[in-house]
Amino acid sequence: MSLRTGRRTFLQALAAATGTAMSGCGSGEENTPAGGGGSTLTGSGGAVGAAGGSNGVGGAQATGGTDQAAGGTAEPATGGAETASGGQDGRPPLQSPLGVALLGLGKYARERLAPALELTTHCRLKGIVTGTPSKVAMWQTDFGIESEHVYSYDNFASIVDDPDIHVVYVVTPNHVHAQFAIAAARAKKHVWLEKPMAMTPEECQSIIDACNENGVKLAIGYRLQHEPNTQTVIGYAATKPYGAITEVLSHSGFSGFSAADANVWRLKKAPGGGALWDMGVYTINSARYATGEEPIRVRNARQWTERPDLFTEVDEWTEFELEFPSGAIAHCRTSFGESLDRLVVTCASGSYELSPMQAYSGVKGQTSNGVLLNQTIENQQAKQMDDDALALIEGRPMLVPGEEGLRDVRIVAAIQRCASTAAPVDIG
Repeated sequence: MSLRTGRRTFLQALAAATGTAMSGCGSGEENTPAGGGGSTLTGSGGAVGAAGGSNGVGGAQATGGTDQAAGGTAEPATGGAETASGGQDGRPPLQSPLGVALLGLGKYARERLAPALELTTHCRLKGIVTGTPSKVAMWQTDFGIESEHVYSYDNFASIVDDPDIHVVYVVTPNHVHAQFAIAAARAKKHVWLEKPMAMTPEECQSIIDACNENGVKLAIGYRLQHEPNTQTVIGYAATKPYGAITEVLSHSGFSGFSAADANVWRLKKAPGGGALWDMGVYTINSARYATGEEPIRVRNARQWTERPDLFTEVDEWTEFELEFPSGAIAHCRTSFGESLDRLVVTCASGSYELSPMQAYSGVKGQTSNGVLLNQTIENQQAKQMDDDALALIEGRPMLVPGEEGLRDVRIVAAIQRCASTAAPVDIG
C-alpha cells in the first residue's frame, strides 16, 4: 500500500470512528521530501478569532551579576478542563510520567525529541506513528517501543483505545500539521505540535477548535519560551528595567542546501517550505516576546533568492519590519543562505541581547550594564516537554498554547502580502 493510499485509508477510518468528515492527504514526514498540497479540513472549522496579548513571563531585575531564573504567569491554555484531581469523559487523572507518541519520524524527532524524552522526568517515549514501515525496527531497537504502541497512518484512529498514550507530538511537514493534530485531538489525546502551527490562520483555528471540542490541551513546540535566558528577556518586556523598548533586531537563519537537496520539502512551496516559514518563525516570535506586544503592521517586506536554480518555489531570504502599538519597530531578517542568530533589544536607557538566540544549546547574552544572561539547562527539548507534561498533570495552563502559534501564522501571511504588494499591511 502506498503512503498516499495509507493516509487516505487512515482518514476514512478516522471519519468512521468519529463521525466527522476530513479530507486531504500529504506526504513525507519531518525532514523528508514531501509532495502534494495542503490538507482540506471539514468539521472543525471556525472564524479566526482576534489574537491579543502575549505570554506574561516575569523577569529578573537588572542589578548586575549573573541573571537568575525568570518566573511568571502564562496566559490561559486552550482546550480541555482536565485536572490532576480528575479526568474528563471518564478518563482517569493523569499521573507522571505521561506516555508520548511521536507522529512523524524524521530528523528532528529522531535526533532531538526522542533523545530528549530519555532525559525527561514527567514523560516517556511510549509510541510512534509513521508512514514508513522500514523505520519501525530501528525505533523499536533504539528506543524500546513495544509493538502494541506502533501505529501507521492506516490505523492511527485506533490510538484512541491505547491507555498508555496520553500525548501525540506531531512532527511532520507543515502542510499536514492540521490534518494530524485534529486527528490526534479526535482520538482524545493531548496535542503537542511543532511550529509553525499550520499553513493558514484558518487551519490554526481548526486545530484549536478540535482540541476544545474533544477536551484535550494543545501546546506549540516553541522550545525557546521554556529556555531560561529567553524567559528573562520575556520578563524584561514586562518590567522594562532599561526603559521603554524602542527597537528590536531579530535575525535567524543558516547557510545550507545544495543541488543535492533539490527535492527536500523545505525547498517546496506546497509543504510549507522557505526561509520565512522555517527560520522566520523564530524572528517573528522573538520580536513579539521581546516587546511584549502584538504587531499592528508589517512594512518594507521583501523576499528573494540568490540561488534561483535551487530556490525555484520558495524564498531563500526574507526581511521585514514590524510596527508595535508602543511605537517600537522590529527589524527582522531570515535566511537559508546566511548564518544568522541574534536578538538585540534597544531601550530608552540601555539595551540587551541574546547571541545565539535560537541555538539548540548555549543561548546566552548580556545587557548594556554587564548583566550576564548565561543560565544553562541540560536540554531545551527535554525542558519543554517536561514543562508541558507537568502542566497537563497539574491541570495548569500550557505555557505556549495554540493561540501563540495562530498569531505567528497570521503575521507570516501579512508578511507575504506585504512582500507581494510592496505596501504596508495592517495586522487585524
